Amino acid sequence: MNRSHPFRRLGALALVAAAALTLASACTKDSDTPAGNAAAAAVAGPEPKTVDAAKAAAQTVFDRFSGGDFAGAWDMYTAAGKAAISKDDYVKLNEACSRKGLAIQLTSARLDGPDRAVVIAKQLVAAQSYTMVYESDAWKLSPAKEGLALYRLGAAKAIAAQKKAGTCASA
Repeated sequence: MNRSHPFRRLGALALVAAAALTLASACTKDSDTPAGNAAAAAVAGPEPKTVDAAKAAAQTVFDRFSGGDFAGAWDMYTAAGKAAISKDDYVKLNEACSRKGLAIQLTSARLDGPDRAVVIAKQLVAAQSYTMVYESDAWKLSPAKEGLALYRLGAAKAIAAQKKAGTCASA
């Protein structure tokens, strides 16, 4: 997920493809619409530009990823992240190589300007920073450069690259 969804990105993209692409939740909401969802922003108005809102969105992405909802995690990527890999390829890559079921916990967060936040997430004993970007009235996960490079390969080549590097969980 810059966790790269990682979600440092070829080893941590296995951790980002296992961590940047792995996420866990600490918040509950009264509505059925998770934080960070553009549809929720459209219905309830823009998400606030606060560290708490960025953390809630990040946790939602991490929860979706660690729960195996890769399509839902992809939905919360920035436009640049979505442009680097199709939703179908993102799902294929993560179904093949991610470590599903391992919760990702946010350990800290800070605003890095009005439209950026940095969150620190931990999975097992590994911690990694991720960047959240305020885009289209909602907080979105911005994949790291290494993650974007991996995504641009497409699912088949990205899976092969992760297997070769030993970062594919199913390898």
